[in-house]
Amino acid sequence: MNPLIYFWLFLKASLLSIGGLGNLPFLNGDLLALGWAAPSDFVTAIAVGNLSPGPNGLWSVSLGYLTFGWLGAFMALIALSLPPLLIIIIDSSYNRIENQPIVRDFTRGLGMGVVGLTLAVSVSLAKASIMDWKGILIMLCSLSLALSKKIPVIVILALASVAGILIYGF
Repeated sequence: MNPLIYFWLFLKASLLSIGGLGNLPFLNGDLLALGWAAPSDFVTAIAVGNLSPGPNGLWSVSLGYLTFGWLGAFMALIALSLPPLLIIIIDSSYNRIENQPIVRDFTRGLGMGVVGLTLAVSVSLAKASIMDWKGILIMLCSLSLALSKKIPVIVILALASVAGILIYGF
């Protein structure tokens, strides 16, 4: 595994996303294509990121650790931190162009593209981690609880874990 390429993949994903799980499609495609990660690494990293306090995008640091150890976690953290620092520099000039139609259209298009890519990757991750009708049932129940917006994510993850243990055992 080449550390420079590894860092570049995380930096590229961070530069081309708008936060949260926005970098998921880029990292998923690149790391899987190179054989540097498995689909289960992404599922684990997202779960750890959702359980951890702080910004939602920090799941990438967990992915860095799972795929390249402490060095990977450090490189992922630096790659995630650089774009916001660049934004501070760019912000001074952006105020002059933010109301231009091309800038608004670009931002809107970028956001829609990230949503589409995230949905596509979510489907591939679901295919990789759900093996039978029992798993589909757990996923549908978790999705319905999440869509209700009345139950915290941590509770949904705990309930899904308990259901998995009861159905599949340890």
